[in-house]
Amino acid sequence: MELEENIKPSDNASIMDSFIDHLWLEDGLSKNTLNSYRFDLKIFCDWLVKKKIDLMNVSQADIEQYLAYKFPTSKSRSISRSLATFRRLYRFLLRDKKIKIDPTLNIQTPKIPKSLPKSLSEEEVEALIAAPDIQHPVGIRDRAMLEILYACGLRVTELVGLLVTEIIIQDGVIRVTGKGQKTRLVPMGEESVDWVKRYLTDSRPKILLKRTSKYLFVTNRGELMTRQTFWHLIKKYTVQAGINKTISPHVLRHAFATHLINHGADLRVVQMLLGHSDISTTQIYTHVARERLKKLHQEHHPRG
Repeated sequence: MELEENIKPSDNASIMDSFIDHLWLEDGLSKNTLNSYRFDLKIFCDWLVKKKIDLMNVSQADIEQYLAYKFPTSKSRSISRSLATFRRLYRFLLRDKKIKIDPTLNIQTPKIPKSLPKSLSEEEVEALIAAPDIQHPVGIRDRAMLEILYACGLRVTELVGLLVTEIIIQDGVIRVTGKGQKTRLVPMGEESVDWVKRYLTDSRPKILLKRTSKYLFVTNRGELMTRQTFWHLIKKYTVQAGINKTISPHVLRHAFATHLINHGADLRVVQMLLGHSDISTTQIYTHVARERLKKLHQEHHPRG
């Protein structure tokens, strides 16, 4: 449907703002997730303006045309995410009686091939964790961060955002604030507890130099460490450990889950530790474990 004379691109921005505010208030989504929704909608709105189509009068055919336009340069996962964003937007507008028909109602979500998450062997994890130079305060900090990341299966945003008050040393647990502002208690394990104690006692005061911070892990400037900074540290330690894989902080979360299941952990327990709201998200790790068992069988069984 063509753009009416009184509809301006700025109206789209207002609709987006209302929608993002609704998501934040209703679901408590993280800033990164909200930015992803906004990014998808901004590209869609720019396309609509070029086509002279009103965001509030979009048809099913318009959305299908847009997805077809994006398809040659996008992965199925990206197309699926865009469609999920549009579904939420038009359900929101329908609920508020801003539109009469949901144009996404009869659009099928593209099938996404299941890809197994990258992981590390237990030996590779040990080499990575041992890579920081613990003769220096930042090395002790990095060792403690790697220990916690692997022992607790945290997301990188959860790790860098940890507060000093969320570490309960005497009980050996941390209180983690995850997606949707949901909190969970995760056991640290003796090794992690020891390294965090050492970091808090010997290393953190030397890094802060009488400055104060509510955050557990701080930079040399006494500031909160960013996800990007920690990602660069992981890359550096991967090289030092002699691991010939491209890995990210999230790979240690995958290793945490995979190794637990390899050693017989219950899937529901792993779900709870990871902070997954749906067990179907956790089930991918059973596939990882099965793939590993197949590989071991092929390598070591005479009939493999």
